[in-house]
Amino acid sequence: MSTNDAVLRLILVDDRLEDAEQFTSMLRNGGMAVRPQRPESLEALRELLATQAVDMLVAAHAGRLIPFASAVAEVEASGKDVPVLALLDSLSEAAVVEALKAGARDVVLRHQPAQAQAIVRIEAEGVRTRREVRVLEAQLRETERRCDALIASSRDPIAYIHEGMHIRANEAYLEMFGYESFEDIEGLSVLDLIAPSHADEFKQLLKRLSKGEAPPKQLEIRAMGADGNDFDALMEFAAASYEGEPCLQIVFRPQMVDAAIAAELEQLKVRDPLTGLANRAHFMGELEQAVAAAAGGRHHQSLLLVEPDNYDAMVSSIGLAQADELLKAFAARMGECLDERTLAGRLSDHRFAVICRLHDHKATQERAERLLAAFRGRILEVGDRSLTLTVSIGGVQIGERNAQIGQVLSRAEANLQSAMGVGGDRVEIYDPAARDRAEEERIQAWVQRLREALASDGFTLHYQPIISLNGEPGETYEAYLRLKGNAGEIVSPATFLPLAIEQGLGPEIDRWVIHRAIAVIAERHAAGKATTLYVKLTPETIAANDRLGAEIVEAIRRAGVPGERLVLELHEPSVFTHLKAIQGFAQTLHAAGVRLALEHFGTGLNSFQLLQHVDADIIKVDRSYITDLAKNPDNQAKVREFAEKARELGKTCVVHYVQDAASMTILFGIGVDYVEGDFLAAAGPAMNYDFG
Repeated sequence: MSTNDAVLRLILVDDRLEDAEQFTSMLRNGGMAVRPQRPESLEALRELLATQAVDMLVAAHAGRLIPFASAVAEVEASGKDVPVLALLDSLSEAAVVEALKAGARDVVLRHQPAQAQAIVRIEAEGVRTRREVRVLEAQLRETERRCDALIASSRDPIAYIHEGMHIRANEAYLEMFGYESFEDIEGLSVLDLIAPSHADEFKQLLKRLSKGEAPPKQLEIRAMGADGNDFDALMEFAAASYEGEPCLQIVFRPQMVDAAIAAELEQLKVRDPLTGLANRAHFMGELEQAVAAAAGGRHHQSLLLVEPDNYDAMVSSIGLAQADELLKAFAARMGECLDERTLAGRLSDHRFAVICRLHDHKATQERAERLLAAFRGRILEVGDRSLTLTVSIGGVQIGERNAQIGQVLSRAEANLQSAMGVGGDRVEIYDPAARDRAEEERIQAWVQRLREALASDGFTLHYQPIISLNGEPGETYEAYLRLKGNAGEIVSPATFLPLAIEQGLGPEIDRWVIHRAIAVIAERHAAGKATTLYVKLTPETIAANDRLGAEIVEAIRRAGVPGERLVLELHEPSVFTHLKAIQGFAQTLHAAGVRLALEHFGTGLNSFQLLQHVDADIIKVDRSYITDLAKNPDNQAKVREFAEKARELGKTCVVHYVQDAASMTILFGIGVDYVEGDFLAAAGPAMNYDFG
């Protein structure tokens, strides 16, 4: 669970529903996705804790419906790792001390949004981390058990060394040196297995290791068996742990082949055969070591992801047969910009990467700029063709705070996609120490591009069919915003829309989408198609423009299409925040026949109560209820409840994000009206779904 991109499953213990709704809205306004539940009795709280997955409990310290001490006692009795926060109306030393003594992990202030959001976010991250650690510990124990079994049965001679002494060795190791059991070498120095001619060299190695130096990957040496005979061997080293203690893993391999052949074979194991760069497996191993070093406090390391811009168009131009030559020339040009402090690798077809060691942010930036300059405006010879190309680079400085392989790759990938999305021939590097400056440059580049897209029709719509399970006539689609790339590619809104909203461009983009959707409905109407379009609209856009409703009605009138062909989707969790503006907006639109839908339905404390304030025609069940629907009876029951209540109220119930046949089977039986999802048809630029 991440506080930014996953649902926070929250129990709210508060006397008044309105107060609980207000606190939930405050968290959502802080960017948190929340699925709250509000028990009204101690028995209901006990049942929730026993049957539901819960991430956090926030209880009013002065609550009378469920006393705070009783709520804490129920959490403790459940045996679950659920942090309890005390909700205070005002800050008082006595109340804080009393809440902490009663078992609260911290306190949140009802009327201080920034403080409450920060504390909830910290505690949510804390519980996520604790759960991850428990999972990782269990996985580690299982992995260690399996590794121990594999080592014991391996035919490779393997031993574990601590401070130069044997603490573990497998049968193959004992057999190679001529010992009958591990007891014969337990506590024996590994130096005793080295021939006298190499003893001094190995002794110096042990001294360096004792000072904390990293071991070499391989060492050619003369080993000596129990019978006193020596033989050529290749030692391979790896840092390891045994029964929780740091140690060194050693693999002894007798030299059976010529050293030159062995070296060549070793190169084949780690090199990409086409480009000569490190292959993916070797590169990822080196990256893991760089991340581990950063976790240990050794900074000044970074990762760069490099891709040629407009690669597909270039391959189409030169022909697929020349693609390998292009990649070889590309890799060779990259190599001109690298040195012994860098390692370049090929991660996929045309995705390359560079590990930069001993590089602070400035050095990483300079390295990336050299890579850009190596291609910008320069000829690249590919067979009998001469090409010019540019590259996009996304990078990340690796430090203690982001020393996780997933975080490093994700951040570098996001920066690469952003650099390509802005137009390519660009570097974007995340550096925790310089992120404000880099972020500002990135934001300004995106703002400029989005303004240009608004001015020059740089956006487009894709359409996903919404299918009636009751055989209703006509065709219905949901419109999804996309941004046109410089080379004709399509940029997902996840790349630019959050930033656009943050920079105040959301209302302008919403208006573009609505007017474009009305134009499309008119085009289909003229062609004899009764097409209904669902269009997302943020409540903030409505609140920012009190003339928006009238503007939409006028656009529909000029287009000459029925108002019911347009459905405007409002984000349910945000509606309460702008309730008055939305009520006036809804009245204006309903008069013209335009329908309203509440999406993310079911994420509020009482979503159907909201329908008493906003007369929506359609509810779209939140996707969190649909994920693994076939395996989750609780979610099946909730969706059935939504469909039945919607039918009683004369509302249409839509379920989206349908991903599999099992979910479809259940939805047929539940009685929802419409379904949407990639299982049925993915969103695309054409409206060509066969609704017949």
